Amino acid sequence: MPTEYAAPESHDLALLGLMQLVSPALPIGAFAFSQGLESAFELGWVSDEKSLAEWLSGVLEDGLTRCELPLIARFYTALEQHDSDAIAQWDEWLAATRETAELAAEDSRLGASLKRLLGSLDLLPRQDERSEGFQPPLLPAHAGYVTLFSYAAFMRRVPPRQALLGFGWAWLENQLAVACKALPLGHTAAQRVIEQLRGELVAAVDQALLLKDDDLGPVLPGVALASALHETQYSRLFRS
Repeated sequence: MPTEYAAPESHDLALLGLMQLVSPALPIGAFAFSQGLESAFELGWVSDEKSLAEWLSGVLEDGLTRCELPLIARFYTALEQHDSDAIAQWDEWLAATRETAELAAEDSRLGASLKRLLGSLDLLPRQDERSEGFQPPLLPAHAGYVTLFSYAAFMRRVPPRQALLGFGWAWLENQLAVACKALPLGHTAAQRVIEQLRGELVAAVDQALLLKDDDLGPVLPGVALASALHETQYSRLFRS
């Protein structure tokens, strides 16, 4: 956790900082992307509450559990150790897992938006601080969203496990918001899906924290295909 480069904060402030990061109101544009889910609707792969829950469960198990969630834990370790090389390495690794132009663009655009926001909140390391002997963690110039999320949570003194849970929760809420816009799915049905997947999200975090480096990597051919098809889908509510 941050020591010399962040003033001590209470657990309450850390919790509020995490809530700020995962809020749908965070102005980074996450609401504009569907991560291939809109195409899955168009193709008939997802058409109701049951198939939506199955789709999200699969993405969580074979995607977030093996990719974004364990990466957040690794970014925390690198930030604690001021290991800028490891941060850059994992940021590049994560970018390489984005199998379509759409998924790559989402990660880079959200990362750039979050970086601007953190700058406006004075949460990014400044050159004058480094010149005075202050050594905050270094970030790649074009860091992606997961990297910036990890950095922001770290600087807010959010414990790593809670950061993983928060990231997963934000993803789940965003996917359900997509479904409520593009499917005949009511908000009560969306809450039932949340109720079904809450335990799976906790289990995903448990597993993600145990994975070794060689076990990492998403296995989501359906998401990749849906995302690629979404780039040329005739009618779209979400960005490509």
